Amino acid sequence: TRSTRARELLTEIMPTLLQALGRTANPDGALAKFDEFLSGLPAGVQLFALLAANPRLLDLIAEVMGTAPALAEQLSRRPSLLDAVLSPGFFAGLPPREALKRELADRLVLARDFQDRLDVTRRFANDHRFQAGIQFLQGLVGETQAGHFLSNLADTVLRALVPAVEEEFARSYGRIDGAGLAIVALGKLGSREMTPASDLDLVLLYQAPEGTQSDGAKTLDATTYFTRLAQRLINAVMVQTGEGALYQIDMRLRPSGNAGPLATSLKGFRRYHDRDAWTWEHMALTRARVVTSEEPFAAEVGQAIRTVLTAPRDPGTLLADVASMR
Repeated sequence: TRSTRARELLTEIMPTLLQALGRTANPDGALAKFDEFLSGLPAGVQLFALLAANPRLLDLIAEVMGTAPALAEQLSRRPSLLDAVLSPGFFAGLPPREALKRELADRLVLARDFQDRLDVTRRFANDHRFQAGIQFLQGLVGETQAGHFLSNLADTVLRALVPAVEEEFARSYGRIDGAGLAIVALGKLGSREMTPASDLDLVLLYQAPEGTQSDGAKTLDATTYFTRLAQRLINAVMVQTGEGALYQIDMRLRPSGNAGPLATSLKGFRRYHDRDAWTWEHMALTRARVVTSEEPFAAEVGQAIRTVLTAPRDPGTLLADVASMR
């Protein structure tokens, strides 16, 4: 409010603003959140002019500040999201998977380097998470529809990031001829029930010809190669850039949990689930699906999961295990 014009605009919208905040479930909290939002802006005149010209936008901001703390936090970090709210089509349903894929590909064309790709994917994901949150808040989409959309969004981002990370990794370590990598989603991503706060439950599986090494300047055996590549992938998703983190990743459902390697060979995966896995680990696989992989490796992974799930089991032991876990 340093400029005279900003103070005039704020005075003009104040009655409407207080009415809108007063209609929320927690008016005092909404006012405090709105103040926090304003404090992060370099100047208020543009926002106040926008709100004066768009009373419905003011109502929406008040609703966000009063009832949706996560969305309020997003808006405080990136006030430019309000421009998206005013764009045509923001409330016209959530885009399907193919539209998401095309949009992200178009955005990534402008990325100059790997760091740019990380930032572009984060902006893309945050924009659409915010869109889904607002549409859910307004009752335009239901929980199931929002869950499917957020899962498609995560799929799209992972499928775009994996080739970029592999290319960057290959600069130092090359590639392994005839090898394959698969990202398997479990949990809420696997069952397409994600929420804006969901992390990603992932298992990374690979397959490589026996005894092969990478062909880069620094050669690695397959186990070391895919373990390091897995770490690069995790970092690419979780690292904090200027646009924040993309997702949190939970790898505890991999074979042997936190004690196991970050990437497991398909042969090791089959052996673990055949001999050592607990019932609850097999239950977790009921949500498993391959998110990103080249054929025919994706089909092999899918078949390995089906084999685990359809193996004969003793009904009494199974019921006791399930009851114990619950």
